[in-house]
Amino acid sequence: MQRALSLIYPARCLLCSAMTEQDFGLCGSCWRDTPFIDGLVCDGCGVPLPGQGDGISVACDDCLVTARPWEKGRAALLYRDNGRRLVLGVKYGDRTDIARAAAGWLARAGRSFMEPEAILVPVPLHWTRLFRRKYNQSAVLARYLGRETGNRVEPDALIRVRRTRSMNGLTADERFIAVSDAIRPHARRGARLAGRQVIIVDDVMTSGATAAAATEAAHLAGAERVCVLHLARAVKGD
Repeated sequence: MQRALSLIYPARCLLCSAMTEQDFGLCGSCWRDTPFIDGLVCDGCGVPLPGQGDGISVACDDCLVTARPWEKGRAALLYRDNGRRLVLGVKYGDRTDIARAAAGWLARAGRSFMEPEAILVPVPLHWTRLFRRKYNQSAVLARYLGRETGNRVEPDALIRVRRTRSMNGLTADERFIAVSDAIRPHARRGARLAGRQVIIVDDVMTSGATAAAATEAAHLAGAERVCVLHLARAVKGD
């Protein structure tokens, strides 16, 4: 049956639709052109840094200037070129097939700090945006990541108590102001985070304002440790 299905519906690249050996993957050409993050990275946000190092804790300029309320942060991709196409496909294009593939990339990016008992918590959407978009892309990423790693997912542990303005075109300071006190622990489900390591999952980190708001909400719920994991990291100049 599987062989018959593969003949009728051959596996295709997530980006260019060229035939591939496995489902939910990239062809060789698209893989080479996708900006996966590897090597020495900032311990706070996962942005790649020049040089080499193994187990060395280093910080980028942004994380040196802006205090991060979380412990560690990582990202799988840079938010440019194919990385941007993949993120936008998940966020606006109903491409849950990309989210399924991204689970492996996220697991690899977060392997240095993700404990077996860590709880995966997506950044919440306000209900009005969720109604319009039909799904929360961060929750979809967290769900597939949980299937990949076996970690528990708590999609409703945090809630967005007010709708925030679009972040496009805002400065870093404006972004932090926009999300201030916008994310809170759920009145009942937030208690599930008490005393646990929490991994905040989201699609893109730019300034880190949203991740900071979600981290502070997780700490308010009693989380012992909080790390952040993004599908992509935006870098200045991209």
